[in-house]
Amino acid sequence: MGFRFQKRIRLGGGFGLNISKSGISPSLRTKMGTFGKSGYSVKTGISGVRYQNSGCLVLFIFTGFVTFLIYHLK
Repeated sequence: MGFRFQKRIRLGGGFGLNISKSGISPSLRTKMGTFGKSGYSVKTGISGVRYQNSGCLVLFIFTGFVTFLIYHLK
């Protein structure tokens, strides 16, 4: 088993930069889950269990927009 390095720098409002061995990537954390450039991860409500998908960028943008609308227009 190799070493794994990961650090998150919070920028405010759920936005952040993830720094790892493979580089730097932006992400957005919401109440529903995390959205990043390589896909999204959705919380299930069960401790330690999440759904992760590395879908296309169009789906990522659409899902992020819908999440934004759901949680900010209530």
